Amino acid sequence: MDQLTWIVAIIVVLALGFDFINGFHDTANAIATSVSTRALSPRVAIILASVMNLVGALLYTGVAKTIGGDITDPFKLTHGLTVVVATLIAAILWNLVTWWQGIPSSSSHALIGALAGAAIASEGWDGINYGGFGTIVLGLVLSPIVAFIVGYIIMFLLKHLFANASPRFVNKGFRTGQIFTAALQSFSHGTNDAQKAMGIITLALVAAGFQSHLDVPLWVKISAALAMALGTSVGGWKIIKTMGTKIFKIEPINGFSADLTSAAIIFSATLTHLPASTTHVITSAILGVGSAKRFSSVRWNTAGRIVVAWVVTIPIAAVIAAVVYGVLSIFH
Repeated sequence: MDQLTWIVAIIVVLALGFDFINGFHDTANAIATSVSTRALSPRVAIILASVMNLVGALLYTGVAKTIGGDITDPFKLTHGLTVVVATLIAAILWNLVTWWQGIPSSSSHALIGALAGAAIASEGWDGINYGGFGTIVLGLVLSPIVAFIVGYIIMFLLKHLFANASPRFVNKGFRTGQIFTAALQSFSHGTNDAQKAMGIITLALVAAGFQSHLDVPLWVKISAALAMALGTSVGGWKIIKTMGTKIFKIEPINGFSADLTSAAIIFSATLTHLPASTTHVITSAILGVGSAKRFSSVRWNTAGRIVVAWVVTIPIAAVIAAVVYGVLSIFH
């Protein structure tokens, strides 16, 4: 193989590695509530999440096209492959750091921030499509706010609807319901998150001149979906502990409300071709549900630590990617 093909092959491996890490990093988001309420055993929850992530990842590609073309123009990048390599290295590094610390940071923010940072390092400030980038960031900012509000409303309604029902009846019913909402949430996660790696690989194929459009090839869909599912099967126990126990004590009705909320928000983002941070959406839904249950029951210090990670992820990932690009550019 020539040098160009080798570089693209390395990018594919890095992108699938990112997808794998995204899988075990974000598995916790999809199954934390069902595991913490014992609606599902950890093993069954991970198998369910893996299968539903795989199905979701195979069915949708709109977000991939957004990632591939709306942040930066792959047809105009001078050193497009170096940009992609720097993006993936930076996003993977940040994901591993936050996973190790047990912080439910956003893989989406890390990837988007890293791509922006690498593109700016390559092309200057003209390397960013500000319209597309602004729309993506706006979606990432608004989706957790909407998730908090919707989660609060759903929990508020269910709390009053079942106010006079026996706790045993309520817990049993919603514990069963959590099996379906965990599956739905895992499916929605696959429809959105796996597409980010698909978009990066497609961007690399365009930058290398291997294709002239942003349509995602079938082999890219299948490989990204399998990498996500495999990562999901590994699980992320540190983040499960944070999401399932450290924000507030989750009961089945709370878990059902949070899962239903986040699945609806994430899938809505997928249908509008916008990348959503599944981490932010799910965490915000849990916070909204917890606030409706009892405002004082939420451990706001843990929530504050999570929010700080949200705020700093895009700029830190951008800086890391710019530094990595600077090092790689020595070898141009």
